[in-house]
Amino acid sequence: MCKNKSHIKNNIKTQINEYNTISKSFCELIKIIRTLRSPEGCPWDREQTLYSLKNHFIEEAYELVDALDNRDIDNIKEELGDLLLHIVIHSVIAEEDGYFNLNEVIQEISEKLIRRHPHVFSDLKVDNTDDVMKHWEAIKVNEGKTRKSIFDGIPKSLPSVQNSYKIQKRAAKTGFNWNSEKECMEKVDKELSELKSALESGDKNHIEHEFGDTFFALINLARIHNIDPDESIRKVNQRFKKRFNYIEKKTFR
Repeated sequence: MCKNKSHIKNNIKTQINEYNTISKSFCELIKIIRTLRSPEGCPWDREQTLYSLKNHFIEEAYELVDALDNRDIDNIKEELGDLLLHIVIHSVIAEEDGYFNLNEVIQEISEKLIRRHPHVFSDLKVDNTDDVMKHWEAIKVNEGKTRKSIFDGIPKSLPSVQNSYKIQKRAAKTGFNWNSEKECMEKVDKELSELKSALESGDKNHIEHEFGDTFFALINLARIHNIDPDESIRKVNQRFKKRFNYIEKKTFR
């Protein structure tokens, strides 16, 4: 028993030391960003507004995705740092503009996580992930986040493949769904047939329309199989580049 208590105390001390180290490093990062934004800091950083860094943020997010796809641990660490930089600098700029500060950002997400996980931080009992998601949606309604449309809340700036996937996933929750994989596959075959006819017609608008319908049907087929279509495309891109790089080396060496 004494050994067990000693072990618990040591674990608590270790955690406290880790928290203190993180807190010190985090405060140093905030100080660096405030210095960069100061009159004695960097002209580029001073020029940035709450809305000017959107494309940089998106680029950093995709660089993290690349690092994750490559399972490059050192690069994952670096790209997580770049994203953290954006979260802090956006919060610092918002504080300068009198909107909110970083502490409020952290408090809001902490409160949301606790509120939306009553099965962890309260007495609610759940049996599986489906139960968790049902309660999650109910909690969002209680928060006043009701939707006029089933598609409300899907970001307009989301890449098209992900947007289509989410649209069809939301629609399926209302019962707007294929009864079987066979029916979904028949829809894909139908769209491919219509695309072939459009290509034969030479009508560019018609071809574009049928390409969209075909992509939409394929994305739905991926959804039914619980396959992330965006992930599938990223992986085939990587396979193609790898094969093409091999050909390049053989051809031009």
